[in-house]
Amino acid sequence: MSPERPLRIVIADDHSVVRRGLRQLLEDEAGLEVVAEADDVDGARRYVRGHKPDVLVLDLNMPGGSSLDAIPEIRAEAPDTQIVVLTMQNEPAYARQALAHGVMGYVLKEAADEELVEAVRRAAAGDTYLNPRLGARVAAEPPPGPPDGLTEREVEVLRMIALGHTNAEIATDLYLSVRTVETHRAHTAEAPRRDPL
Repeated sequence: MSPERPLRIVIADDHSVVRRGLRQLLEDEAGLEVVAEADDVDGARRYVRGHKPDVLVLDLNMPGGSSLDAIPEIRAEAPDTQIVVLTMQNEPAYARQALAHGVMGYVLKEAADEELVEAVRRAAAGDTYLNPRLGARVAAEPPPGPPDGLTEREVEVLRMIALGHTNAEIATDLYLSVRTVETHRAHTAEAPRRDPL
């Protein structure tokens, strides 16, 4: 990247108010330019392919499939585009998985005003940025293995069940169909028999 050219950024978040705020935050900084905004995973992939930005700022919870699952595909399609995740997910497991998939930054939405610009600049320079509080937790907590042979998605559904969410609420929050949630719920009920202790 030449010093004269601004860093080109694609923003992907399903809330237009959030996208507007992020665009303002980034473009108020010298040398940063937002070239496109996507509101779902497919749009993010399409704009990254079309614009070949330096950095993709990617929300983890959007329609159109799992953003986490899409990260390796985006990296394969646009290896020169660095990815900074911007999310409300403050659990170490999400950060670990995102970093394992090749993201260069993991910023919590609550800290975006203070951290996003630095994360974008570091990612473009090939450096990793991880929210400091979350980074301390990632370092302190060993990576958990899925209990009783459950997949990560089943563990996520199980956690939401434990918090008292209905199948419909879980389906909405995780962008799944109610039928898929019911299938995951059934697997979690069978798990001790599938993988006895």
